[in-house]
This record gives sequence, structure tokens and C-alpha cells, in this order.
Amino acid sequence: MTSPLKVGVIGASGNVGQTLVAALKGESDLELVAAVDHDDSLDTLVDSGAEIAIDFTSPSAVMDNVKFLIDHGIHAVVGTTGWTDDRYDQVREWLKDSPKTGVLVAPNFAISAVLTEKLAEIAAPYFDSAEVVEMHHPGKKDAPSGTAIHTAQTIAQSRDKAGCGDQPDATEQALDGARGASVDGIPVHAIRMKGAVAHEAVIFGSQGQSLTIRQDSYDRTSFVPGVFLGVRKVPEHPGLTIGLDSFLGL
Repeated sequence: MTSPLKVGVIGASGNVGQTLVAALKGESDLELVAAVDHDDSLDTLVDSGAEIAIDFTSPSAVMDNVKFLIDHGIHAVVGTTGWTDDRYDQVREWLKDSPKTGVLVAPNFAISAVLTEKLAEIAAPYFDSAEVVEMHHPGKKDAPSGTAIHTAQTIAQSRDKAGCGDQPDATEQALDGARGASVDGIPVHAIRMKGAVAHEAVIFGSQGQSLTIRQDSYDRTSFVPGVFLGVRKVPEHPGLTIGLDSFLGL
């Protein structure tokens, strides 16, 4: 019988961290060996023999955490937001000294969110207009969300590949922020609302018609299946993987 994968959680007292810690206890092939909070030493992961660590912390902490994991040959599954191209490049540089280590960074671990992005990529070339609206709880640190940014980038790339031109927009006067943030030419609007968890709508429009692709995470258990898929797959994928879609075969 194969031994369970030894898993640590960084950010174990956070909302997502608590959910993952509880869920790990019900998985026969995964063993929780370390639950690390912001006051705890990351050496706990090494001492516990963790093979994989899940990081749901903060943009200010995640880079130091990932560097520690790479330096110690511990695979990383990262759901923390705040990623930029420079940060991805830095992780790739660190991984050169640990070529067998896998790092998965996903803007969203909800399977429904991953499929939303894929469907948006397919739809993008067929419509003149596209905008993204995301809504999260008011405790979220970044805006727009990493998921919304990644979705907009995917739409823009799909439109560019298809030879689509600029979106029609005759706006000449607007209050600051009224048209949202422009991500590669795609407007992205962020709502912070009490009672919300994580929600995204991608709205496409063309002559006489529109298409809305909507995803809702009603509680943080929606991330569990995707995170655990990442945990099980990341040892087979050394280097940096961005997004869960490749692990789903999309």
C-alpha cells in the first residue's frame, strides 16, 4: 500500500487554511503533518517531513514562503494572490537550483472558476465586447482579484490570436474608475460586498446578443477539490505551473 503524501498547510488559521486543515483529515491518501501560522517557524515543515506545502497566506508573505519551500525541496501548491510576471520569473530563477521541485500557482482553485476561464477563452473571438466583473468579501486585500486579472488576460490573448481589433467604446467623460481597470484592454470591475465569498461574471456582447458566463463560490469548501488535485499532481510536474487547467487536461 502506498504511503499517504505528507502535507503541510501555511496560513492554517486563515479562512481557507482552516477549511483545508479540516478537509485533509478526511483524505486517506493525504496526511496533514504540519499546520503553520504566521507566528510559527517554517522549519516545522522540514521537521515534520512534509513533502508538499499548501500556501494560502498574503501577497507580502508568499514569496519568502515559496523560496523556503524550494530551498528545502518541498513542493508548493499556492493559492495566495498578488502575483506578477516579475514574481513568476523570480520563482523560475529559484527553481533552477532545485529542478525536481514543483510549484503550482493558481489564481483560483474552484473547478467552476477554471472552467469559466476556459469557456471565456473559447467565446472571446466571437464577440465585439468583453468585460469582467468580480465580487469578493470586503476583507480581500487585492483588487481586482487574481482570478479576474488572469481571466481578462486570457480573453485578450484569445482575441489577439483571432485578429480581433479594439473593443468599441465611445466614452469621452467618466468618473475615475467608472470603466473599471483595463487589463490588456479588457475592463475589469471589482466589487467588495459583505456576504460575498468569491464570484465572477464574464460578459460578452455582439450585435443583438450577449453571453454571460458566471461562477459562484458560496463557501471556501469550493476550493478543496482543486487544491487536493494540485497536491496530488504537483510532484509529477517539476518547475513552475501557473493555473490548474493543465492538471485538468484543459
